[in-house]
Amino acid sequence: MRLRLVLSFALIVLVAVISMVLIARQSTASQVRMFMFRGGMSGTEGLVGRLEDYYAANGSWEGVDSLISESMHAGQGRMRGMQGMGMAMNQRLRVADANGAIIADTAGIPQGRLDANQIKTAIALYHGSSLVGYLLPEGGAAFSQADETRLVSSLNQAAWSAALIAGGVALLLALLLAYQFMRPVRALTLATSKIASGDLSQRVPVVGKDELAQLAATFNHMADSLQAAENSRRAMTADIAHELRTPLAVQRAHLEALLDGVYPMEPEYLVQVLEQNHLLTRLVEDLRTLALADAGQLELVRYPTNLTELAQRILERFSPQAQARQVQLIMQEPPRDKRLDNVPLDPGRVEQILGNLLANALRYTPEGGQISLRLEIQGSNALLHVHDSGPGIPPEALPRLFERFYRADKSRSRQEGGSGLGLPIARQLAKAHGGDLTARNHPRGGAEFTLILPLAA
Repeated sequence: MRLRLVLSFALIVLVAVISMVLIARQSTASQVRMFMFRGGMSGTEGLVGRLEDYYAANGSWEGVDSLISESMHAGQGRMRGMQGMGMAMNQRLRVADANGAIIADTAGIPQGRLDANQIKTAIALYHGSSLVGYLLPEGGAAFSQADETRLVSSLNQAAWSAALIAGGVALLLALLLAYQFMRPVRALTLATSKIASGDLSQRVPVVGKDELAQLAATFNHMADSLQAAENSRRAMTADIAHELRTPLAVQRAHLEALLDGVYPMEPEYLVQVLEQNHLLTRLVEDLRTLALADAGQLELVRYPTNLTELAQRILERFSPQAQARQVQLIMQEPPRDKRLDNVPLDPGRVEQILGNLLANALRYTPEGGQISLRLEIQGSNALLHVHDSGPGIPPEALPRLFERFYRADKSRSRQEGGSGLGLPIARQLAKAHGGDLTARNHPRGGAEFTLILPLAA
């Protein structure tokens, strides 16, 4: 790529230099010719134009001597200013027709003809493409066609020399720029190859704010995401193995005890094996639900549902458990809004979410405490708040509360605290509805979980 970049720069420089030289040659030759042979050296280039206009307007040179006199008087100031450049004061001007006959002379009465040498140094006057006369300024420098050729050749040679020097400098700069441009690209390429080999710790320096810097920042963000995903995958694999190991070990121990005759083959011992089997089944089903949600393949059976009645029904289902723990369940007065009567959702999945939240709230709420369920409308969303009077969530646990297999209370047993997948599944189900699930410590104490559900599909 660096070679292609240098060649591209070289092609641009070459085209620019050649174009510059060709244009300069044409322009230089034209300007030199105009300067040398159209009155530039003698300061009469303006008079040449007026004489040609005069002939075009009158069709002859009759009365042209008055134009010459006026031009001489008007140009005195300018000619004094040009004296330092070698121009002659009181310059003699003669005008001749196409045959060389003198028809105007600033030195006196016009007479005679211009000889061959004078015609060569005179300025030709044209009407269209036809030669109509000559203007012979005397007292300035005289140039011939050979002088023009040598001067134009010298100027062209100087232009080519300047072009070659400029091209060399430009190519050197192209090499340096190509190296500078390709250095971050090489760093990106090297880091990408290492990441492809499995080294996810690779990062590239971000310098500046241009497109390459943005590319480097995006690459680093991608590498961070890949590393986080890989760490999460490894942690999840270890957690799954850990979660499966215990019930399997317990189940195996009971079965071996039954087979060896340590335990009699009676229902009370078989129930313990069945309980471990239920734990395994629930864990596998939770993992399947998470996998479907992550893949975007979790199917929801949506239909218009009265969200207020659904919340009341779920709260009533937990009433016996709450009474057994002497915990008060409160359903705060819901807003009277018809939009809550036909919310497009999957009632079974929403019941699963609220059931998980209420079960957690009951687990952490002490005897004599209370749990409130509050329903409100905020913009185009319905919000269900589950607030308990428990100890709240440890601040260090809040950022990781929805991570898989994470338990804020490390001392909780699996039978008491579940598999650690309840809250992650609840959030995934909320997101599948187009909403979300959040958690915070309530200002008045206790934990508050908020389920956000859109009011419209």
